[in-house]
Amino acid sequence: MKDTLKPGLTYQFKFKVPTTKTVPHLYPESEAFQQMPHVLATGFMVGLLEWTCIEAIRPHLDWPREQSVGTSINFSHLAATPPGMTVTVDVRLDKVEGRKLTFFITAHDGVDKITEGTHERFVIDAGKFNAKVAEKARGAGLQ
Repeated sequence: MKDTLKPGLTYQFKFKVPTTKTVPHLYPESEAFQQMPHVLATGFMVGLLEWTCIEAIRPHLDWPREQSVGTSINFSHLAATPPGMTVTVDVRLDKVEGRKLTFFITAHDGVDKITEGTHERFVIDAGKFNAKVAEKARGAGLQ
């Protein structure tokens, strides 16, 4: 991690919601999801919030050797967003505790605030992390 990775860092990201990020596309195997409204799925919103945090800190890491993984999410999905609308995500890095990073996040779709809350990420060494995952997969008989 570079010494520029400090609390107070802010970042904004905009994303136009395509149909492919609506609830019926979250798990195409789920008949129940297929019958639900075509609005931004909470699962895809989580990914968008993580993406924004990754982009915020990437210049402050030794990328791609250093990366980050999400370890905790705590926010609500407050309003539905139909495809075609643009979501603006604002993140602020509030705490840096060793490799643990805590963000405050808000997002709106131009009409409503759609989320607010916190997200934690942990900075990893990608090589070591991937080796542990491969070992786990081998132990489970997957490789």
